Amino acid sequence: MAKQFLIYTNRQKDKGLAVTERIRSYLEKRGRKVLLKTEGADWSETADCMIVLGGDGTMLRAARETRERNVPMIGVNLGTLGYLTEIEPDHLEEALERLIKGDYERESRMMLHGRAYLKGHGAEKPGERKSEEGSEEENKLGGSRQEDWALNDIVIARSGPLRIIRFNIYVNGQFLNTYCADGMIVTTPTGSTGYNLSAGGPLVAPQAKLIILTPICPHTLNQRSIILSPEDVIEIEIPQGGDGGEQTVEASFDGGRGIPLCTGDRIRIMQSQKVAEFIRLNRVSFLEVLHGKLSD
Repeated sequence: MAKQFLIYTNRQKDKGLAVTERIRSYLEKRGRKVLLKTEGADWSETADCMIVLGGDGTMLRAARETRERNVPMIGVNLGTLGYLTEIEPDHLEEALERLIKGDYERESRMMLHGRAYLKGHGAEKPGERKSEEGSEEENKLGGSRQEDWALNDIVIARSGPLRIIRFNIYVNGQFLNTYCADGMIVTTPTGSTGYNLSAGGPLVAPQAKLIILTPICPHTLNQRSIILSPEDVIEIEIPQGGDGGEQTVEASFDGGRGIPLCTGDRIRIMQSQKVAEFIRLNRVSFLEVLHGKLSD
């Protein structure tokens, strides 16, 4: 039974906070405590449930921003596609009543952690796995290392002129292949229905534990998606371009924050120690949801 709620609102989707106030009013009349949070705002109190107002992009940002709190979340679809959001505004009060009564199930989703090593500063051996948080001294190294998390995917794509990008891929320290493509997607099962799907990657049930590596528009016929175990450590190195010149790319986390990379830099990607907790009201299988989306 949920007693304290956090409402995470995308102001661009909820103009004038009309839906936010509708939810807050309903919950407070039922004796529940309600906290309000907008994108990027800090919060310190705990909650039994986070209600996210927006679309799939808002759900992804909410998962990243609140990963340390591990608050189970459910989305109200104010967007268009809504793979991650479950509640439609027309059924809002019915859903809120079930949340109050605790009539729901929880589902954990894996996340990815990516750490970029710029120009080889402070580099460990390829494939060496360390705590994703790193030491205090390591986190003070400024621009030499940058890190972030993703629920959907980490995409490495060009940030400079329109040209083919070369990637050296290592898995657990072992060289896998050099890819020539427009970019590279490293995705979770949750993200398999996103950019990965558009790039020809496989669809995976969101509860699965695995990592998918999908090249974007590969320039050879035999380079396709690779499915790896969640324990695998992926390292993507940016070598010189095909003409021997410097390459400039950007690693984007869930379509948001980007980390610029260039020749000599690399990014290590692995399963995060953090997970995203989803609340499920509907006992609908992934295949049923997928069938509905593909039939639209």
